[in-house]
Amino acid sequence: MLKVVHTKTALRQESGDLNPLQKAKRHRFISTTTKGTFGSSQVSADPSAEIPPPSSTEGTAAPRPAPPAIPAPAGSCSPGTTRPGVPRREPSRVERRGMALRGCLRAGRGALRAARPPGPPARWGCAGGRPPAFGFLFDIDGVLVRGSQVVPAAREAFRRLSDADGRLRVPVVFLTNAGNCLRAAKARELSQALGLQVSPEQVILSHSPLRLFSQFHSKCVLVDGQGPVEENARNLGFKHVVTIEALRKAYPLLDMVDQSRRPKELPPPTTGFPTIEGVVLFGEPVRWETSLQLIVDVLLSNGNPGADPEGIPYPHLPVLACNMDLLWMAEAKMPRFGHGTFLLCLESIYKKVTGRELKYEALIGKPSTVTYHYAEYLIKEQAEKHGWKAPIRRLYAIGDNPMSDVYGANLYNNYLKSAQQNQVEAGVKRIPQAANPQTEDRLAVESCESILVCTGVYRHNADVSRKLEECNTETVFHGHRDFCFDPSLVEASYVVQDVNEAVQLAFEKENWN
Repeated sequence: MLKVVHTKTALRQESGDLNPLQKAKRHRFISTTTKGTFGSSQVSADPSAEIPPPSSTEGTAAPRPAPPAIPAPAGSCSPGTTRPGVPRREPSRVERRGMALRGCLRAGRGALRAARPPGPPARWGCAGGRPPAFGFLFDIDGVLVRGSQVVPAAREAFRRLSDADGRLRVPVVFLTNAGNCLRAAKARELSQALGLQVSPEQVILSHSPLRLFSQFHSKCVLVDGQGPVEENARNLGFKHVVTIEALRKAYPLLDMVDQSRRPKELPPPTTGFPTIEGVVLFGEPVRWETSLQLIVDVLLSNGNPGADPEGIPYPHLPVLACNMDLLWMAEAKMPRFGHGTFLLCLESIYKKVTGRELKYEALIGKPSTVTYHYAEYLIKEQAEKHGWKAPIRRLYAIGDNPMSDVYGANLYNNYLKSAQQNQVEAGVKRIPQAANPQTEDRLAVESCESILVCTGVYRHNADVSRKLEECNTETVFHGHRDFCFDPSLVEASYVVQDVNEAVQLAFEKENWN
């Protein structure tokens, strides 16, 4: 049986699990990862907002209470802080973590191979008809696909998760920071890639939790991104939507970088255009220079870019941003710029022009806790729909990006532990025979464990030998500006090679065979 090794403790393996070569090599590798922690500028959704059940569109539906307030984690420090990890004869605590991380991956992969029976994978099922008490949160890019190419281990993983008829045997949600499409379109892409039916109700895009922010739904908002941004905004509940292209056409003198798009003659003054009351950033746009210019114009003019300026308004109009990923993994050998890079540009320009910080009303998508709370809700809905009576106790979040997938899962795990402690202190106890359904729902999920795979942004280079003096041990902070440095939140619970090994590891932990 596979022995699960936790990276947050020292690597423990009995001598019978390792051959002599593995014993000699298991502590030879050092890994460094980016560090980060949850920032204080993000605010929660409107307390009066409700979480509706999922649907094939982003429209509203029946109510559910919004996520409770999120406690700020302890141990935060200044953004951009780094800790050196120069290898020494006597390793530091940070270096020992890196050694354990590398050793965990090597030992875990060996144990997985040893535990795997010969021939095709066995059908793992409910032992004795036992319903699942756990669910999976899968990242997509870098875990299941890279660009348009399917990661080979993904189909193998979903064969393990499915029965002979192709139906999933445990609840699954696909949790991605992508936002340039509709949920139904993403579900179709996944169905084709994985060879099984994926419904829109199983997909959470970076902007999906915007339906919780009902206090902005009646405002006239400028939306930016690519794909069906206007349709996405209306499906989420926004009633008055203005696109960057509509704003550019209404005020053609604003967009001047591309000389071929400059008006040849002076246009007449624009009349009747609505005052913009907020900005919603869905994802990276195609023409960055146009979006950056027009968004800053809207903020500096208090929503009236055609009017004469009367000083710089501050605080500025509310800004809501989805997807903070600086980088993401496609077919290229190196990561590509994500929406976090666009936000970095916008923040830098605004501060350079005004001398003040750009403030966000909300930052959502991974690693936002409200996103994971919504994912938990969908996991429970799936379990109920399939008739699985056992409460969902544990979530396994599988991703490739330490600063979004691992960080978000660990942050939500901290939130769950804090909520449990608060309930215990308040005298709330789980008594199945007498428990009130609402109390049981509040107490159901106990943990959210992070599993980091090496097929995307995070790459394991154990086979690449380096001289100690040539190692660049300075960690680089890839988190958002409003996050700061905390090693524990980007330290994955487990590190494996790919998504198939991640699923097998979770099955072993749950004794699901």
